[in-house]
Amino acid sequence: MKLGFRIWLLIFVLIFSLILIFGLPPKVFQSGVVVTDLDSNSSLFDQGLRSGEIITSINDKPIKNLESYSEAISLNLVPGVNSSLIFSTDKGEYSFYGSKLPNLTVEEIPDTNLKLGLDLAGGARALIKAENKSLSGSELNDLVQITQNRLNAFGLTDLTVSPVSDLSGNNFMLIEIAGATPKDLRELISEQGKFEAKIGNETVFVGGKRDIASVGRDAQNARIEGCNEDAGGYICRFSFSVTLSPEAAERHAEITKDIPVNVTPEGNYLSKKLDLYLDDNLVDSLLISEGLKGIVTTQISISGSGTGSTEEAAISDTKNQMKKLQTILITGSLPYKLEIIKLDTISPLLGEEFIKFILIAGVAAILVISITVFVRYRKIKSSIAMVGTSVSELVIILGVAALIQWNLDLPSIAGILAGIGTGIDDVIVLMDETASKVVLSIGQKIKRAFAIILGAYFTSLVSLLPLMWAGAGLLKGFALTTIIGISVGVFITRPAFGEMLRRFSNKEQN
Repeated sequence: MKLGFRIWLLIFVLIFSLILIFGLPPKVFQSGVVVTDLDSNSSLFDQGLRSGEIITSINDKPIKNLESYSEAISLNLVPGVNSSLIFSTDKGEYSFYGSKLPNLTVEEIPDTNLKLGLDLAGGARALIKAENKSLSGSELNDLVQITQNRLNAFGLTDLTVSPVSDLSGNNFMLIEIAGATPKDLRELISEQGKFEAKIGNETVFVGGKRDIASVGRDAQNARIEGCNEDAGGYICRFSFSVTLSPEAAERHAEITKDIPVNVTPEGNYLSKKLDLYLDDNLVDSLLISEGLKGIVTTQISISGSGTGSTEEAAISDTKNQMKKLQTILITGSLPYKLEIIKLDTISPLLGEEFIKFILIAGVAAILVISITVFVRYRKIKSSIAMVGTSVSELVIILGVAALIQWNLDLPSIAGILAGIGTGIDDVIVLMDETASKVVLSIGQKIKRAFAIILGAYFTSLVSLLPLMWAGAGLLKGFALTTIIGISVGVFITRPAFGEMLRRFSNKEQN
């Protein structure tokens, strides 16, 4: 039987949506583990391993899941003994040699391409504005780009930084980081990160591409130099190499050429030190060797320290301080001091409960609606077609979400349910019109129904558009998914359902 263009269009879009959601081949059949976090100071990172890659084998041992990954690591990496590991991923091969694996976090491969928002996956969200300044659109985009670069350089990848605005025209920046806590997020963005290296009152260089050509981050150029007991705990020092731009090197030579030399038993150093300031606070003062006086050199070493109640805590804090300083030197300071307007956190366990109840509610709603429609119309084919149309509409909406990589949060889920609810209303309008006793052909009845449906569609569309900006964009998910849902219904699923009703009616008449 010829199905007709509208039904074939629905079938094609439905299949394409399933491919977008589950992948081709389907992700559920893929073996391995996906990298979710990696220490940016590690040799694996330097070789190009990034979050999102799928580890398929270690030393030729196939990796199927987290259990086999843990087994492979324990078999090939003996604590205290240098070992060689070859990680094979879907993007390439990476080698590691050492006794302790760097911070490498992996998870099971997700079954779908759908991205869950913080409401469902857990994490922290901050709504931010520039302190004492109203940003224009271009200034906001620059701030978003710089912030994105800084967070990426810090080693965070599972994040979203986006510009948003409210109905009054105020511009904000929205940051969402999965797995982070409000404290983590506040520490990352609350400081402007203005780095200056001064000799006396003269600035030698600042953070950013203008003065910094490169920053050492691998094991050879960045290291923890040692730890010592301090009052009530431990203090550790770090150092890493920095390559200055030629202009900054010339500036260093010009400033140091007239500084006198102090002769000490420990060595000969200039009488002035290189003072390092972060957000106008002195973080360290470095001695300048006599050999660097008036010399144009692009290679210098930056050092600092971290503290902790135990040696392990001190080492961890030292690594964080070093990474923070490296990041600011690479990306430069933020152009504005930032103010956090709203800071939220969601537990991953709470997100799992949300998903479970949403699925239960969705299945229950479809069952109740199916029974109600069948009782009302007593037409088994039309009732089945209606349920199939609603389910296909859900699949298409999720397919679009996977295509545009939209984060599905609670407002988005509410928008999906609202779109499907509107679709059921339209389906009932179609069934009522086709079942009416008005002396018209089935085609004319369907046209009358679509006149009502299109009127409702444009009314809903106009009312939803302001929600894209309301609440500084926090309702954008609801507005977007609802618009996608009602648009998919009006242009794909409703026409296909109308075609099914027309065919059922013609078959009954014959």
